[in-house]
Amino acid sequence: MSGVRTRRRAERGERRRAVRRGVMAAAASAVVVVGTVTGLVSASGGEDGDDRARPVVTRSPVTVPLPGRPRAARTTPAEPAPPSPAPGVHASPTARPSATRVSPRREAPAAGASLYRHPQSQVLDWVRDHHDDPRRPLIESRIAARPAAVWFPGHNPAGITGEVRSVTSGAAASGRVPVLVPYAIPDRDCGGASRGGAPDLAAYDTWIREFAAGLGDAPVIVILEPDSIALSDCLSDAGRSARYASLARAGRTLKAADPRAKVYFDAGHSGWHPAAKQAALLRAAGVATSGDGIFTNVSNFHRTADEARYARRVLDALGGPGHLGAVIDTSRNGNGAPAPGTWCDPAGRALGRAPTTATGEARIDAYLWVKLPGESDGCKGAAGTFTPDYAYDLATG
Repeated sequence: MSGVRTRRRAERGERRRAVRRGVMAAAASAVVVVGTVTGLVSASGGEDGDDRARPVVTRSPVTVPLPGRPRAARTTPAEPAPPSPAPGVHASPTARPSATRVSPRREAPAAGASLYRHPQSQVLDWVRDHHDDPRRPLIESRIAARPAAVWFPGHNPAGITGEVRSVTSGAAASGRVPVLVPYAIPDRDCGGASRGGAPDLAAYDTWIREFAAGLGDAPVIVILEPDSIALSDCLSDAGRSARYASLARAGRTLKAADPRAKVYFDAGHSGWHPAAKQAALLRAAGVATSGDGIFTNVSNFHRTADEARYARRVLDALGGPGHLGAVIDTSRNGNGAPAPGTWCDPAGRALGRAPTTATGEARIDAYLWVKLPGESDGCKGAAGTFTPDYAYDLATG
């Protein structure tokens, strides 16, 4: 789902360089606009102030519009991690405990909880319809059987409460924690392939209130608007400030509706903005007062260890409060990021660490499958659709 974005980001970087040279920037080409391409390189400054080219592999969901109905995905093995648990069995930590342990004063959101596998998804539909396919057993056990996020990409204020409630009520009844992705911010994807969302921020505020009304009172994890912060430089200063204020309101609204909800804000990924810059953006968006932490690597391929280090640098740069943590999308990062220039269903990728809230890593609250494994970026199948060949490649990678 992250495809076209990387291309766009690279182009924006080129336009900025052109401006610095005093050259009038030409209109961006539609293919290289959002910097969402997973292998492109950007000349943004490095963490240490250098000007090294940085991979712009991008980030979030949908390489193209997401399916209009919430679709869940599953989880699978891990990077090179130990075998994942069977469905219904809580995953044991797959990451080696870091030297620094989670402070006893800090309760990791949903720590030790089992994650929810929503019973409706494209991969489950495929598994049910292809009993005799030789790929089925592996796809079923490593992808379809595992918990993954449920996306809500449609601006449908009249129906969103019921859609959310259908997921949260099922999760609560099973004693598990769902992962929800509201994805309807105005000017979504900076007008790129995943464009859409609410018509304006007032409409978005109304939609998020209706979204929150479906949460119930059980634990939930909310991945609030992928790319909404890291990919906001297409907005004017006033537009960016207004968006950040709306995100802060959204965080407060979600937590007021369900005090057990854990809300995470967009932090891009380790190959994008330097940690200090991303922390400044997050601070402006109110994560310290309206959220429980940050999410990284949505729909991307960066290795878990790199993302964990990056997330901790961002949290350190934020300077508190101490309860903030991070969650990492590990759905396709088992073999790390592909070569520069390769972003669309790149070959040689693999499923990452199994979804779990027991990471063994300081300040890393969960490994999640936010991207739906096997759903194409648009090269091995129609963008956003489940592609068994791609799923099988990920499962065997």
